Amino acid sequence: MAGRAPKSRRPRAVRRSHRFAIVAARFNERITQRLVDGARAAFGAAGLGVDRVEVHWVPGSFELPQAAALLAATRRYAGIVCVGVVIRGQTPHFEHVAREAAAGIREVALATGVPATFGVVTAFSEEQAWERAGGAVGNRGGEAAEAALAMAEWIEDVRRHGAGRSPAHRVEAPRAEPRRRARGPR
Repeated sequence: MAGRAPKSRRPRAVRRSHRFAIVAARFNERITQRLVDGARAAFGAAGLGVDRVEVHWVPGSFELPQAAALLAATRRYAGIVCVGVVIRGQTPHFEHVAREAAAGIREVALATGVPATFGVVTAFSEEQAWERAGGAVGNRGGEAAEAALAMAEWIEDVRRHGAGRSPAHRVEAPRAEPRRRARGPR
């Protein structure tokens, strides 16, 4: 179907030597703890022991990019998962925090080459936030950890095999319909 992304796949078992960091915002800490739990569960499902995943707490979601940048600069981590909860209030503060957290986390990944993934829940209500922290809508922390695992694997494959040569992540162009010769009078 045109316009539909392929189904995501779980990353292969990650190398046991890889280390990952979770940076968690203390603001809305009870909900954020559920995101941390979801991320840890995803790392565990990929075969990473608890000794390979570190959790670092910062005051709020606005501080996530700075902490992620400092951790990425150490080159100790194959990926960094940023989790937090920003709930809309009566002022535009929500938009500023959410936008800057997203842009800052993206910038960390681009500037360092270390996957920094966005597991920040942005919600209109506390109820919506809980739904995205292990409730009916899933767990954004676990999803961000799966993205970090997949990106760490992809980066390793590209470095090992070169872009477009990775056996696990081969990029295929869509096949064009064969041209039909116009048949008409000669």
